[in-house]
Amino acid sequence: MLSRLWLLFAQAATIGLALLFIVATLKPQWLRDVPMLAPAQQVTIQQAAAPEAARGLALKSYAEAARRAMPAVVSVYTTKEIRRSQAAEDPLFDRFFGDRFPGHPGRVTGLGSGVIAAPEGYVLTNHHVVEAADEIAVALADGRRVAATLVGADPETDVAVLRIDARDLPVITLGSSDALTVGDVVLAIGNPFDVGQTVTMGIVSAIGRNNLGINRYENFIQTDAAINQGNSGGALIDTTGNLVGINTAIYSRTGGSIGIGFAIPTTIVTAVMKELIAKGRVTRGYFGIEPVDITPELVSALKLRREQGVVVRGVQRNAPAGSAGMEPGDVLLAINDMPVRDTPGMLNQIAQLAPGSVARVRVERNSRELDLAVTVGERPVPSERR
Repeated sequence: MLSRLWLLFAQAATIGLALLFIVATLKPQWLRDVPMLAPAQQVTIQQAAAPEAARGLALKSYAEAARRAMPAVVSVYTTKEIRRSQAAEDPLFDRFFGDRFPGHPGRVTGLGSGVIAAPEGYVLTNHHVVEAADEIAVALADGRRVAATLVGADPETDVAVLRIDARDLPVITLGSSDALTVGDVVLAIGNPFDVGQTVTMGIVSAIGRNNLGINRYENFIQTDAAINQGNSGGALIDTTGNLVGINTAIYSRTGGSIGIGFAIPTTIVTAVMKELIAKGRVTRGYFGIEPVDITPELVSALKLRREQGVVVRGVQRNAPAGSAGMEPGDVLLAINDMPVRDTPGMLNQIAQLAPGSVARVRVERNSRELDLAVTVGERPVPSERR
């Protein structure tokens, strides 16, 4: 009797295990909602997406953004007549034209990029792309090549505006560079090394870069999108195809891209472009002082009460600041109630003031705070400062 019962139990167990194996293999979802007996601990696991879904995200394309912006990005060719002896003596020659003497002896060419910013034919590019040029030509993405005239240039931000006479021009849409954050994807479009229009992708590595010694007024977007020689003046766009910056420089010891490029944000470019079109030059406020950032050494030497602000190292003769009573050793604290944090920020604050207006300037002198009324002057153009 016992042997028969044991045989029935063994057969039932074998059949049950077989059924469990079949269900676990063919219908595992039937077992997911089966409660565990006496669970030791509840655990929540965040499951990654299926490989197919993750691969789909990785292959996301920016083709539509490139398609929208590329027709408005142009190549800028410059030509200059120059004596060979002059080339050897001119330090700007190597920077802008390299060591090439193609074609006619004494004639050198330069290459850059540009962006069509208005249907009236206005093209944005860099000042250094067209600075030394006698002739300028623009090659459009559709194959047209037209002569360009220089409307105006601002060497202190490295922005220039050209104008071309052509119909049915593709125009880029200007985006807001203020909306950019570190980590945003951006695309750089231009004509590096004259190989043809090229798009590279990267991210915004930093914003508000200054103290680089590239321009007088610096507030760069830094990106690791590949920017090479010939990209200068080209477009930096966001993932919707809107312009957020004009590519202007790279950090490199060899001349090639190493993933550190800089672009002028559209907030600066737009303001400069409007003034250049309206007046042919940019008007900026001017105090006539020589500033220096506060350092721990200056705090100790001048017995300053703060580590933020700008020290006035010198005041130019008959300058607006001197006429208002500002003295060497003063610490600039605020301009029109806006705090002064460092030299680049202060220069931008003063530049935005309208010449002829009166600015309220707070300074610290001998541990006392004073308010001065500075009648803003007009900043001389770079050639006049020499």
